[in-house]
Amino acid sequence: MSFLTLGIFWVGQQTQLNQFRRSDRDLSWIHLVFLLGVSLMPFSTMLLADYLTYRLAVAVYWLNIVLLGALLYASMRYARRAALIKEDVTAEMTAVAERRIITYQVLYAFGALLSVVSTYLSIGFIFVVQLNAAIAPRIWRLDRF
Repeated sequence: MSFLTLGIFWVGQQTQLNQFRRSDRDLSWIHLVFLLGVSLMPFSTMLLADYLTYRLAVAVYWLNIVLLGALLYASMRYARRAALIKEDVTAEMTAVAERRIITYQVLYAFGALLSVVSTYLSIGFIFVVQLNAAIAPRIWRLDRF
């Protein structure tokens, strides 16, 4: 599950980096903090695996996902504001990327809230969301940039 999570965020980060014409110190720090979030993923995954029936373990795993998503969102917003994005990347393309991040974060939050009913249901839902994020763009060709 963590491999899939990190793969999704890796692809998201690489997509963003390909849209930037240059970087600056602040953007580099945003991505360094993103890497900090990546480095926390083994801990949150181990916690979830060891305490599968504990809502707190689901919450910690979800918070790790929130951190990664928030940093990708912040990166895109900052790059747009600082005029770091390539000229051929339209405002619509960046808006789509931002909406995609928000949509998936809302779905992850819903998945985490399902732990009130069942941690197994919660983890299953989060896994399905991740599968969708990994597979759906390839099937429906929604990822054009």
